[in-house]
Amino acid sequence: MSQPRKEVEASPEGITNVPLLDLKAQYAAIREEVQGAINEVCESQYFVLGPKVAELEQSVAEYSGCKYGIGVSSGTDALLIALMALDVGPGDAVITTPYTFFATGGTIARVGARPIFCDIDPETYNLDAKALTDVIDRECKTMDGKLVHETSGTVVRAVMPVHLYGQTADMAAIMEITRQHALAVVEDAAQAIGSETPDGRRAGSIGDIGCFSFFPSKNLGAFGDGGMCTTNNEALAEKLKVLRVHGGKPKYYHAIIGGNFRLDALQAAVLSVKLKYLDDWSRGRQANAEYYDKAFASSGAASIVKTPFRIADGRHIFNQYVIGVPRRDDLRAYLKDNGIATEIYYPVPLDQQQCFADLGYSEGSCPYSESAAESTLALPVYPELTKSQLDYIVGRIGDFYR
Repeated sequence: MSQPRKEVEASPEGITNVPLLDLKAQYAAIREEVQGAINEVCESQYFVLGPKVAELEQSVAEYSGCKYGIGVSSGTDALLIALMALDVGPGDAVITTPYTFFATGGTIARVGARPIFCDIDPETYNLDAKALTDVIDRECKTMDGKLVHETSGTVVRAVMPVHLYGQTADMAAIMEITRQHALAVVEDAAQAIGSETPDGRRAGSIGDIGCFSFFPSKNLGAFGDGGMCTTNNEALAEKLKVLRVHGGKPKYYHAIIGGNFRLDALQAAVLSVKLKYLDDWSRGRQANAEYYDKAFASSGAASIVKTPFRIADGRHIFNQYVIGVPRRDDLRAYLKDNGIATEIYYPVPLDQQQCFADLGYSEGSCPYSESAAESTLALPVYPELTKSQLDYIVGRIGDFYR
C-alpha cells in the first residue's frame, strides 16, 4: 500500500524544499567572472569555435590526462562523432550497457550499427567485465580475424563502457578484453569528468576516445548544450576536428562526410571559468556523499538504504548520489510531498526500450540492469547543500520506512 500523502512538514530549521540541483546558488558565487568571460566573447564577436574553444580544449585535455581535446556541440554528439571517427557504421556492432542515458545506445543506432547490450555490475552499476566476456563467448565467434555477432552477422567493432554517476568502469579488465579481440573503446564519460581508476588514470584518457557532456546538470555544466571528445591519438584528433565541420578540409572541400558538431565560444568561455572551481565542487559532492553515508548508518536506515559503492582507491566525483531502496516509487512520492526533489536514473533499460524491440531482447536479458531500474533513486548531492538540508532528507527517508 502506498504511503499516505500529507502536508509538507518543516524541519526544525524551517526547511520545506530541497531541489535536486541548485544552479542559481552556483552561479551567484561566480557571476562576475562568468559575465566578464561572456562580455569578452561579445566584444570579439567570435561565436563559433575560435580561441575560447581552443583554450577550453587544451584545459580539459590536460585535466583529463589526454593529449587532445575536441570541443563539440553536446555529449550526444561527442559519442556520435567518436563512432564516425572510428568508421563504425552499417554491418557493425558495438557492445555497451543498457543501464544508461539513451544517447549511449541511440548514437550506435544512428550510425547504422547494432547495439549489443551487456549487463552491469550490481554494485557499481557500470558495465561488468565478466558479463562482457560472457556476451563475447556466448554470442560471438571469430571469423577471418573479426569478431562476429552470430545472430545478426554484424562485426563487433567497439565497446562503449559508461562511467556512470561519476565513477569509472573497471577499465583495466575491459581494456584487456578489448585488446584480445582488437576492439576499439569509446568511453562514455558524460557523468565522470575528473573521476579516476584505482591506478590514477582519469575518465576519457584510457580508451581510444573519451566523450564528455557539458549539459547544465553535469559537474562541469555549460549554459546550454556542449560536449568534448578526448584522445591520445593524433590521427583521431585530426579526424574528429574535420568531422565536426561537415568533414571539410580545407573549407568547402570534403573528402569525408561529417556534420555540424561545433562548440560555441560562449559555452567555452563559461566552461573555462567553471573548470577552475571543478575540483572544489567535486570535493563538496564527495563530502555530502560521505555525510549521507554516515547519517544513514547512524539513523539505522543502513539496513534498508543501499548507499553508493565506491571502488577502492578510485576517485568518485558523485555526479549523482544514487541509493537502492525497497518501494522506490512510494518513497519518491513521499519525498516529493515533503518538498524533496529526486530523480530516477534510469527507469527503463535500453534493451527493454520499444525502439530496440527488433534486437530481440526479452525481460530478464539483463537482470541486474532491470533490478537497478526498479530500485534506484538519486538524491540531491550538489555542493551548495547545507547540513540542515542533508539532515532533512535523511530524516524524511527514515520517517518513510518507520
